[in-house]
Parts: sequence; structure tokens; C-alpha cells
Amino acid sequence: MFDSLTRWAAEQPDSIAVRLVDVDGKTPDQTMSFAALHDRSSRVTQWLIEVGLQPAEGFALLMENSLHQFEFGWGARRAGLYYTPISIHLKPAEVAYVLKDCGARLLVITPGMAALAEQVKAILIDDGVKPPMCCVVGGVYKAFVQVDLALQKFSSDTPLPERPVGRDFLYSSGTTGFPKGVKRPLQSFADRFKETQEFKVWREFFHFSKDTRYLSPAPLYHAAPLRYSMRVLEVGGSCVVMNHFRAEPALRLMAEYRITHSQWVPTMLIRMLDLPADVKGRYDLSNTQVAIHAASPCPPEVKRAIINWWGPVLYEYYGGSEGVGLTALTAQEWLAHPGSVGKAVYGVAHIKDDDGNELQAGEQGKVWFSGAPRFEYHNDPVKTAQAYDATGHGTYGDIGHLDGEGYLYLSGRRTDLILSGGVNIYPQEIENLLSTFPGVGDVAVIGVPHPEFGEAVKAVIEPKNWADANDAFAEKLMAYCREHLAHLKCPRSVDFRESLPRHANGKLYKRHLMNEYAAHTPTFATAPSSARPEDASAALPPEGAVPCLGRPGAAADSPN
Repeated sequence: MFDSLTRWAAEQPDSIAVRLVDVDGKTPDQTMSFAALHDRSSRVTQWLIEVGLQPAEGFALLMENSLHQFEFGWGARRAGLYYTPISIHLKPAEVAYVLKDCGARLLVITPGMAALAEQVKAILIDDGVKPPMCCVVGGVYKAFVQVDLALQKFSSDTPLPERPVGRDFLYSSGTTGFPKGVKRPLQSFADRFKETQEFKVWREFFHFSKDTRYLSPAPLYHAAPLRYSMRVLEVGGSCVVMNHFRAEPALRLMAEYRITHSQWVPTMLIRMLDLPADVKGRYDLSNTQVAIHAASPCPPEVKRAIINWWGPVLYEYYGGSEGVGLTALTAQEWLAHPGSVGKAVYGVAHIKDDDGNELQAGEQGKVWFSGAPRFEYHNDPVKTAQAYDATGHGTYGDIGHLDGEGYLYLSGRRTDLILSGGVNIYPQEIENLLSTFPGVGDVAVIGVPHPEFGEAVKAVIEPKNWADANDAFAEKLMAYCREHLAHLKCPRSVDFRESLPRHANGKLYKRHLMNEYAAHTPTFATAPSSARPEDASAALPPEGAVPCLGRPGAAADSPN
């Protein structure tokens, strides 16, 4: 089977395809050339077929950032299989759910995930479900199949079968419940060289090529880090993968490996901005051509600060694993249209009201796309149907508006909508404002139960310095909001947490916060003395779970 990896292994066999960096310096860098990746993934392909996996069947990966993810990703492509990377931060029951839902025939782990895998096996057995065949790569663990040993019998010189082009079968972060599987059709063997429209848009808009040196600072079990890294290899570029994100090492790697392309989530950008000036000035970032950010809203002041520091190289996109559409824009476009997430570059964007009527420029409604291939939520036809309207347009579920030039502006997710006194309030504007206040590290704005208004606006703040978690700082935050926002949008109370439940892909588990507050009878919290009596309402969370206003306590468990 001839594919792009075969090509690059022949044309640039000794070039580094992937470099894995331990940012803590505990282990040396691990590298894999194109020739080695071709050889190893060819062996993986043959092994997957030998153990009985048929075209369009699947397996799962449970591992930290590792070179093995690329071996198995390319092995799955060549064997015509779906592969499902699973977050190592999920609870055992959640991992078991994903394994059952995706129908994985194999579970491949690294030794560090053995304890979690054992828990998952036990849960499946207790549920009367036969666990997938458990395999370990990069080491040995009990009775698990030793992949490294099994691969020794195969050779990369063996011709590979003519199977469809395998691909990832990814699950959402589970921010609103159990993770959802997004399954997209496989490409036929005959079309293996045909560039999809989505791939073409990605390559051309972000200027990826054989000369790309791409830095991936995020976990590879998430959609964007995995797909972008795989695509970089497909066009012959090189990937530098961090084992986990840390701010200064990220800058060091950008300078050391003359990184041309990178991808970030806003929390990463904020942490790099927070570094001392002498540290930020220590590294040469002049090779940067495109720095992409997505996954969660980026406060405008944060984005402007990065552009001032790195230059006009910061690109943004809005999309999702479902692939119903994509918008994107350059730094120059954003400066001319601050707050926008760009024009549609894949599919056509539409704004519609609740009755399905298309709205005019400037009018706010649900964001829909037309012109992209359909997808399905695996084993959930009801949710799949909800993602499409009567005209066949698809949606990610977000609310926004288009301006007269076709630039999209997001207001938030429908599920995050706060309905207070009959008024719709979207948290993003409030979160963007509060994130600019000195001393705020992270922020989530949610609606909490209120006996009179239905819901009241609450800000949950992660302060940069825990000593600021007090009434005085809370009053400053609320006064700042009243100074810049209509009062109906302003938080009526502020709570503090040592850390917000934010996933490594940048997405905030806001639903966890909302559920905590919704589960308790609305009462009245103590408000700063300068607040009006009607501003004092809030639903108190469980004792010790969320530090309330002026009452710091232990932070709740984070999924990270």
C-alpha cells in the first residue's frame, strides 16, 4: 500500500518525523524518523490484521503523549480501522463507557496506564461485558499481550492489503455528561490520495507544508492536537510534541527547534503572558509563521497582548470534531474585526432563530453550517438528529451573529445560557471582561438558582494569588463589571476556587459547576457591604466543595 508516509520514508528517511520532549527533563528526548515510523506502523498494521480486526472495526489507545500514538495512528490508517484515543484523566467508569460505546476490539496501553486499565477491566466484567483484548506497548505488564514482542515477526517489506483509509474515532471531552463519540466515514482505498475539501482548507489557510516544524503542547487524545500532528506528517512536516504543557519550556522549544507552526488554548497563552519580562525576552520566536488558537474563547486583551509580543501570526478557528463547518481568520483580520472567530472557510455559515428562520446580519441566533459532509454521534440517533435541522444544516450548538462582511461572532453555547428575570444572558462577554482584571487567573460565569429571577449571574474565580480570595477582591470584581456592563449582566455574587475544572484541551467543565449549584436549595450568601440587597442572592454549594464569597476552602476535584 503506497501512501504519503511511504513517500516521505523514501524521500527523507532520516528526517525526524516526531520528537517527544519531556519538559521536566526527567528523560531524554525521544525521536522517530520517517523511515522508523513507516517501518513500525507497517508492523502494527500487519499485527492488527493478524489478530482479526476487519475493515471499519476499531481499537482504543490509553496512553500519555507517546511516539506509540503515531505508530498506531498510522497502523490504523493502513489497516482500514478506527482508533479511539481515550483521555487518561477520565474516571474508570468513563473509560469503560467509551470502550463499550465504541466497540473497541483491543485496548492498547502504555505501562503507566496499567492500574487504570485494570480498574476498567473490573468494571466491564462486573457489568457482564467482555473486556477488549488488553495489550501493552513499550513495556511488560502481567498477562497483557506484549505488542513489542508480537511485532518482531513482521517486516515493513511485506506488501500491505488494499483496505479503506482508517481514521480516528474521537469522543468529546464530556463537559456536559458522558463523552459522545463522533464517527465519520472512512475513505475508500481508491480515494486514498484524494485530498478532502476539509484537508485542503486546513493546509492552504494555515500554510502547512513539508517545511513545517509544528509544536504540539497538548494531549494527543484530543481532536485538534492529534489531527494536526497527523496531518503535519501527512504533508511531510515535522512534529515536536511536549509530554505536557509548561509555559517557559514551550517558549524554549519554539526557539530551539525554530518552530514555524503551533497550536494553543487560551489558558496556555495566559500562562506564557504571565512569565516575567526577562524570561519572555530570552527566546527567539522569529521563526513563527502561524500560531493557532481554538477550543475555548480567548479574552480579547489576551489575544491582543500575544499579537503585540509574537507579531501578526496568531490565527484562530472555530470548529469541532463533528466537522459540520469551520471558520477561521488571521491576526490582521481579527484586529479589524475584534472578537470575531472568522469567516466560514469550510461550509457556509447561517444564523437562525428558534423557528429555523434565517436571520439578518447583526441578529443573534443559533449558528448553523451547510455544505459539509454529515456525521453521526455513535449510538445516539436522537442527538445526531438534533445536530441537524429540516434543511440538513448542521450545528455545534453555539449562539452568535454574523456581521455585514460575513464574520462570525460567538455569544456562547445554548446550554450555558443564563435566563434571569426573562432576559437571556450569555456568559462569554462577562468572562472576557473579568479575565482582564488584575489578579484573575481564570473565570467561569454561570447561572445559579434564584427564587425570584429564576437564575442569577455568578462569577467563579480562580485568583492568581489565593490571598486575594476575599470579600474586598470580590467587591472590586463586581464593581468593575458594573462599570463596563449593563447591570443585568453583572454577577450578583462571586465565589473563589483554587482551580477551575478545566480540561487540558482548554475546555471548561462548566456543567460540573452548574450542577453543583443547581443541586442545592437557593439561599442568600453574605454580600459585600456596598452591594445592593437584591445583588446578594446566590445558591450555596456543598460545604467545602466551592469556596463561597469571603470563605476560602478546599477546591473541588478537577478532572485534570
